Amino acid sequence: MDMKRDYYEDIELFKSTTILICSILFLIFLAVLPWLIEKYHPLGMSIYIVNLITVHALVAIGLNILVGYTGQISMGHAGFFAIGAFTTVIFVLNWSFPLWIALPIAGFVSSGFGFILGLPALRLKGPYLAIATLGFGMTITTIIKHMEFFGGRMGLQAPKLHLFGAPMKDIHYYYMIMVIAVLMVIGATKLIKTRVGRAFIAIRDSDIAAEAMGVNLTYYKTLAFAVSAFYTGIGGGLYAFILGFINPESFHLIMSITFLAMVVVGGLGSIMGSIAGAALMTYLDIKLQAIQDIPVIGAALLNFSQKYMSVGGISNIAVIVYGLIMILIVLFEPLGIFGFWIRTKKYWKTWPF
Repeated sequence: MDMKRDYYEDIELFKSTTILICSILFLIFLAVLPWLIEKYHPLGMSIYIVNLITVHALVAIGLNILVGYTGQISMGHAGFFAIGAFTTVIFVLNWSFPLWIALPIAGFVSSGFGFILGLPALRLKGPYLAIATLGFGMTITTIIKHMEFFGGRMGLQAPKLHLFGAPMKDIHYYYMIMVIAVLMVIGATKLIKTRVGRAFIAIRDSDIAAEAMGVNLTYYKTLAFAVSAFYTGIGGGLYAFILGFINPESFHLIMSITFLAMVVVGGLGSIMGSIAGAALMTYLDIKLQAIQDIPVIGAALLNFSQKYMSVGGISNIAVIVYGLIMILIVLFEPLGIFGFWIRTKKYWKTWPF
């Protein structure tokens, strides 16, 4: 029987020695992962792909705090992502701020816009809130596109960062991003276990009941948007330096939908599910772009495309496969990857009975 004997057990990060040891081993694995990738290239992975997965994981965690834990849907997180990316680049490029200062500033700027967007959430729910956030995301990218300060339609070139006088490489970005990601994952995990996190969950379950119990809906709904936007803004700032170039056309509606898909596929209301969903969806998105290079299957799909579709139809097949994978995951495991993990864990705990 899992009996709690202390209030501290509600907020402790490691509930057992086993979890602590597994966490330490996982951190060691992350430290040696670049060496493993460069030596063995498992599943065609590269350090660039791992960096991109980590950035998307930060966005997915932020979005899950809003959607999975607070029950407020958003389809405009590409807007927060763009704000974080452009703000970070401008502070570093135009005003020579170091990245470790520009990045949190970008996060707080995104958080401020999140707070403003959270105000309509006080009166809007469900599809109405989704449309409002969708409009926000489209507005942000349109404004950036028509302002020369942000580079206009041409976008901005992210400056090269240097480490000990030498330009930073993908492996240097990897360790920087991974340290930030680990700290922010710990922060999100601790947040959900605090009074603020419990208020978020109460609002998700029933905002009327939460308000009757003394939860300030105005404060916590806007706070959820602000925290979510902060995580997304940090991710956007890191994303700009991974790519080296940002263009407003890149932060489109499909990006917002993809972020939401990461959360749903990974598992609503789960930090680890957010990371798993981001890893799966990002990896598939990148690999399916070169679907014609997959042995046997790629040649068959290319032949099908040339025979029954247009010349450029092979790229559409990648999108179709990507969508089908999402549909199958949601149909057969509504709780996402996290739900699959729960089923597996219960099975082994009760085996062989």
